[in-house]
Amino acid sequence: MTGRELPPSSPFAGDDGTADPAVAAALAALGTGAGTIADLVDALAGTRVLVPVLAELEVEDTVVHDGHAHTVDKEASAGIVALRAPDGRTALPVFTSVATMAAWRPDARPVPSDVARAALSAVTEGWEVLVVDPGGPTTVLVPRPAVWALAQQEPWRPAVTAGVVDPEVRAAIAAAVTPVSGVVTVDAVPGTRAEVAVVVELVAGLDRAGLDAVLVQVNAALAGVELVATRVDSLELRPRAAG
Repeated sequence: MTGRELPPSSPFAGDDGTADPAVAAALAALGTGAGTIADLVDALAGTRVLVPVLAELEVEDTVVHDGHAHTVDKEASAGIVALRAPDGRTALPVFTSVATMAAWRPDARPVPSDVARAALSAVTEGWEVLVVDPGGPTTVLVPRPAVWALAQQEPWRPAVTAGVVDPEVRAAIAAAVTPVSGVVTVDAVPGTRAEVAVVVELVAGLDRAGLDAVLVQVNAALAGVELVATRVDSLELRPRAAG
């Protein structure tokens, strides 16, 4: 085995530090563009991950995501490292194997944990996402709803699959926003800056103050939809005037 053995006192003492085969296969598929994050989350459920602990924390580190290097800040909670993800959210790094952790930081100490406990720890700390294998070879950001699902040991139902917003999510958004005064039509489509874009057609002729007032109501309506809060990772608004 490459790297260090797990501590003998660990409840995972029989673990040789290698990646779960199904998780490794899901990561490899993602790396070639053939897999999905949903496949990886399904594979992660019920498995062991490694959480890094560093004796000396630094100010920043780099996470590679989608083939690009991002400089991120570090924080610490009881010696556990948290990374600042490219979108600004705080992420708990988890590793599939001792080898991938050593490639990231040779001085990191691997602390084995079942993935549900690791996800629950992240949620408890207010860290919204997980970063799987920050040092590669394939690095994946696990979105907030998937982290919640892993913490609750429940299946994750993505809000967007194969470029289509889930009908239940789309219907919930439409039901919440359509009654807002000034809204003509509403739809939910895959976003570009966020997971889901809410396309809102507004009555023509609104001045700036009127537009702002309607958008405040739209945001309030969306914030009150539990289904959106639990299943949608992020939202963007696309207002447009009715033609």
